[in-house]
Parts: sequence; structure tokens; C-alpha cells
Amino acid sequence: MSRILVPAVVTALAVGAVLGAAAPSASDDVDRVARAGQWQLRAMRLPDAWRTSKGAGVVVAVLDTGVNGRHPDLAGAVIQGPDLTGVVRSPHRWGRHGTAMASLIAGRGHGDEREGGVLGVAPEAEVLSVRVTLDNGDPQRKMQRSGGRNALARGIRYAADHGAEVISMSLGGGRGSWEGSATEEEAVQYAIARGAVLVASSGNDGADANRKNFPAAYPGVIAVGAVDRRLAVAGFSNRQNYVSVVAPGTEIVTADGRRSYVIGDGTSSAAAMVAGVAALIRSAHPSLSPYHVRRAIELSTRKRPADGHSRAYGHGVVDAVLALRAAARLDVPASGGAAPEPNFCEAPPSSRAPVVAGMVMLVAAMSARVLVTQRRRRRDAT
Repeated sequence: MSRILVPAVVTALAVGAVLGAAAPSASDDVDRVARAGQWQLRAMRLPDAWRTSKGAGVVVAVLDTGVNGRHPDLAGAVIQGPDLTGVVRSPHRWGRHGTAMASLIAGRGHGDEREGGVLGVAPEAEVLSVRVTLDNGDPQRKMQRSGGRNALARGIRYAADHGAEVISMSLGGGRGSWEGSATEEEAVQYAIARGAVLVASSGNDGADANRKNFPAAYPGVIAVGAVDRRLAVAGFSNRQNYVSVVAPGTEIVTADGRRSYVIGDGTSSAAAMVAGVAALIRSAHPSLSPYHVRRAIELSTRKRPADGHSRAYGHGVVDAVLALRAAARLDVPASGGAAPEPNFCEAPPSSRAPVVAGMVMLVAAMSARVLVTQRRRRRDAT
């Protein structure tokens, strides 16, 4: 059974008290308040990043509870994929979490000059919705255990086979997610081999059990933790060696399945935003491999730990501008064909210089040996 992370906090945007503003009298006021509450836009330096890329031409698969493409902020941005849960969709409880995550990735806002509503990290990308789990609180979740067997693994393979260049998985925190499964891990490696970048939330029980969470812990997946407005790691964010980076994950305004907005805390939101950054990179540098997209994100962070990585921050706080610059440096065609890429389970080679130097020394030694042999033969002949 696939899982959805239990958000640390979710509050309906009803509206003013949450964001510190007076209660609006019309829906357009709600839209403006929603946009004003998107503090991550500045924290991740997205307006500057959009001068380089907005994610055009990239499909991001959202493996979640389904996405409501009728929300005004997602109009024209959603490709509806299969429902792999094995459960008939409830008309009342459907797609709220998935819609929220999709809005953070590819929300386009709406209204005059799109000044209202939620803007995603990659507002020109498209979302491929693949339903692999049900929303928390849905009474049908118990029915999913039999009908939705291996739904996440199947969803990963479906996304990879249907053009997704980025796969976003704000999942975990439920039955079976602490151990992982061979079927899911094989699907992850299959998608990476097909060229997809996989992103997942690190988990929300950092203040309690702080358990290892899958799919974030699978090799090759970009595992994302959460930070607050001060860019300090949120208390609920899991602290594990597999954490790749952190991103905004508290007081996050998202679209809601009921054509409204909610505010929530959780690593789910952080992961969706990093999936958006991966889409920005993929749009600007389509030839980069999943490994190099990941390295561009990890090597370009702010608040980087002194030794380069920590269990709390991973490699640091994601910065969209710096990530695009790092991707540009990595996107250099190799003469005579591209060099083989490192396996995700191995550390990348530190340098080719020792190998070249060794080959030069070997050639010199062989040349000297041939010369000595020729002289000996000449002396024997005389």
C-alpha cells in the first residue's frame, strides 16, 4: 500500500487570521492573500531564476492522491494519468494533497496578469497526475490495501514510460514505508535508467521516532527535508544520512482540491518545490543526466554544513538561481563522446589525473625496456 505523509500542520485558508491580514470580502482578495503568503518565492530566489527557466517543455509526474486540474491555478497544466489505487474515487474526498503538491510545482496563478493564487516553482511545466494513494481521512483508505498493491512502484514505472522527466513523491509515513521494498527500489532504478529525476520527502517524524522513510531513502532519490522562514530545519523534518537537501516547508500556501487554499507544514511541500527546481534545470539543460541534475542541486546550496553534509540539512538549503548556474557548468559536452556516469551507489571519481599520470609512467617504462633490450641484442651480435 502506498502512503501519504501526514502533514505536520494543515490549516484552511479562511483567510486573514492565518496570514496576519484582515478577512477578505471577495474571492479575489483571497487570491491576493494566497500569493502574498508564498514566502518561498523570495527565499528560493525564484523571480531571478525565472529569467533563465520556467520549466517549459518538462513533464513532472506527481505520484500522489490525484490532481484536480479544474483548480484555476492549474488550468491547462495537468495531464491525467491512471488511478492505481484500486479504489473507486470518492467525489467528496479526492486529490486534495496531490492538488496541493502540483500547485507548488507548476501552479500558474490566475486573474489579471496571473497576480492571484499560487505560483509554482516551474510555472510553465506540465504535471502528469498518477494516483497511487488516498488522502488522509478518506474512509476508503482501508480498501486500498488489496486493490492498490505495489501502486507506487507501478506509478514510478508508468511515469518513466510516459515522458516524465521528473517524478515527485511526497509520500511515506505509513504502513510499510519504514522498510521499503525490492519492487519499489527496482522501479526507482528503472526510472533513473530511463532518464527521470526522482524527488521524495524525507519524513515528518523527526521530532519523535525519526525513522528511515521510503521512497526517500532509496539510492538515487533526491530526499528533501524542510526549513522554516529563518531557513532553520523544522523540528518535524527527519534527520537522516540520506537527506540530500532542504527547502521551505512551514506555513506553505497551496491550492486545495475544493478550488480554495490551505496552509500547511511538512516535508511534502519541500519535496514538491525541489521537484520544481529539477524541472527548471531540465528545461534549460535537457541533456543533463539525472545524476548531474541531482549534483547541480546539491552543490549549489546555501547554509551548507561545514563538512559539506549533515543529517539535518543534507547539503544545505536549495537555491534555484545557484542550481541553474551549477547545471550550466555541468552541461559541457565531452569531446569524443560523454564519459560514463557514476553509479548512484558509488562516489563519483575524484580525478582522472592519477590515471593519466600512471599511464604516462607505464609507457615511459615500456619504452626504456625496449631500448635496453635492443642494445643488449646489438652487443650480443658483436
